[in-house]
Amino acid sequence: MIDYLAVQSELNTFRDFLRWSTSRFNEAGLFFGHGNEDAFNEASQLLLSSLHLPVDTFPDVFLDARLTQDEKRTLLIAIEKRIEKRIPLPYLTNEAWFAGLPFFVDERVLIPRSPFAELIETQFQPWVAEPDSITRIIDMCTGSGCIAIALAMAFEQAEVTASDISSDALDVARVNRQKYGLEDQLTLLESDIWQKISTDEKYDLIISNPPYVGAEEMASLPEEYRHEPNSALEADDNGLALVTKILSGAADHLTENGLIFIEVGNTDLAVDDKWPEIAFTWLELENGGHGIFMLDKDQCELFKQLYG
Repeated sequence: MIDYLAVQSELNTFRDFLRWSTSRFNEAGLFFGHGNEDAFNEASQLLLSSLHLPVDTFPDVFLDARLTQDEKRTLLIAIEKRIEKRIPLPYLTNEAWFAGLPFFVDERVLIPRSPFAELIETQFQPWVAEPDSITRIIDMCTGSGCIAIALAMAFEQAEVTASDISSDALDVARVNRQKYGLEDQLTLLESDIWQKISTDEKYDLIISNPPYVGAEEMASLPEEYRHEPNSALEADDNGLALVTKILSGAADHLTENGLIFIEVGNTDLAVDDKWPEIAFTWLELENGGHGIFMLDKDQCELFKQLYG
């Protein structure tokens, strides 16, 4: 057990804290799956954010800065929570980055880490041949609203709807919508998938990163994931319960040239096994990640006929 009180008198500069916390993170065997790749970057971001310093540059200018006693206590409290309670960094700093943008997050929502960021930044090309033709988009299971907000900024001409069954999640999404001033472009909707969405509502793009973790995979997740809302991670039917609901109604809500993109992560093999008659297009991603498929309206019609 680390004696954090004793450490306070031994560490004086930012450099001291960066070295010490990096060592302790490695020693504790923390899992880094929420934005950073290693203990050094995790420690750097935690220290910078906790001291209200810019987190997007290396802290070389601050390395030899001496810290006040209050600052030391603040850092040690954050470091203790990260090590002893395995609280993910974004919940300690209330900030996560997605598609190059910072978002407010807390334990009401999943921490953004979707490979959708790469697709949004390229406006889904080449699958979307004319991005300017996209006028209506819906992001289902929006959580913090990060995907919907990134979509609104990438497709400035489009009306974007962000839906979620969780009113708590939508409260977080509302904070982020206000942060980026998108009240006129982005609509937030509390709905259980298609429940409150009329079939008159048609979309050029349907995007979703729904809960898709099956029970077996859920049991094997690192402790850090236990702080995230279970309902945003786990789904019945080997992770495919919500994917089934989304696909069953997609044909009724796509425009003639509309496309649907759904992330299913490690449940990708289960998708092909469960619905072998559907020719899913699995997207290759240059920046890492996997498990996003695409279907067009005709394929969604076939899904509805066979499984809806």
